Amino acid sequence: MKSLRQLAEISGSEVQGDEQLQISGVATLQNAREGQISFLSNPKYRKQLETTHAAAVILSPKLAADYSGNALINNDPYLAFAKIVNLFHAPEAPQANRHPSALVAADASIGENVAIGANVVIDSGVEIGANSKIGAGTVIGENTRIAAGALVHANVSIYPDIQIGKNVIIHSGAVIGSDGFGFALQADKSWYKIHQVGSVIIGDDVEIGANTSIDRGALEATLIGNGVKLDNQIQIAHNVHIDDHTIIAGAVGIAGSTTIGKRCQIGGAVGIAGHLAIADDVIITGKSMVISSIKEAGVYSSGIAAEENRKWRRNAARFRHLDEMAKQLKELQNIAKQNRNNQNLASD
Repeated sequence: MKSLRQLAEISGSEVQGDEQLQISGVATLQNAREGQISFLSNPKYRKQLETTHAAAVILSPKLAADYSGNALINNDPYLAFAKIVNLFHAPEAPQANRHPSALVAADASIGENVAIGANVVIDSGVEIGANSKIGAGTVIGENTRIAAGALVHANVSIYPDIQIGKNVIIHSGAVIGSDGFGFALQADKSWYKIHQVGSVIIGDDVEIGANTSIDRGALEATLIGNGVKLDNQIQIAHNVHIDDHTIIAGAVGIAGSTTIGKRCQIGGAVGIAGHLAIADDVIITGKSMVISSIKEAGVYSSGIAAEENRKWRRNAARFRHLDEMAKQLKELQNIAKQNRNNQNLASD
């Protein structure tokens, strides 16, 4: 149990109402019960504020002005709620434990309070920092270094010679350091594999989603900066550089040697071609295809949004004639220009 005053201090909020009100947990506006706290940040759910049974609600100053119940007032209710959720549902600190089925090389360096699950394989020369947890079935290749506070979930594959920073979370099925997609075309039109000898370097406070793959560099390292957040099923190719605090949604594919700046936000299913540079503070909306560098901050989109099928089919049919229509338009513009010139000559 925490008082509303304690929650205000933790979340950087102001109290409206009973400071000593005891809060036992968190919930949505719709499902909150006595003793729970909720939040409202999206105006579309404003009506639920009138019927919620939450003991208190986190609100913006504007919404709080019209609310008579207990509240925490914060300019960013969603962020304040996130801090409170983490308070009530903080993960337990790992305890030093090694499952009997784990295979740990004799020369591996394992820090204090590291939990190692069933069927984990830790190869020669690996270093794992203190207070880390390695989930069941995970394999960590030779000479990989993982700093303190890591949470590696079950069935993660980390290849040799990878560097991972502090407080990194890696979800199940992720693959770190697999070969980049490198092949040379031979005279007989077959493909000759180029051995990928680079690494992957991951900064501090990074989160990597389930079944996401990060390829090792061809010669140098694929780089993931501090605070980067990667969703599930993302493909990051060799030699990609992602700078600090960029966030990428699910099913994004980033081709080799592309550089993405700081604080970018990339929507789901975006495709980014190789050897491009994307500036800091760029937002790319979902399903966009990026085929050239983006040099300035801003919001970028491509693709066609879904619409009623019959209308889409008509537009698709017209699109196939776009080049022909453009030529016809150009011809009409030339005719109109010639007519104006003739009229001017006649008037002279």
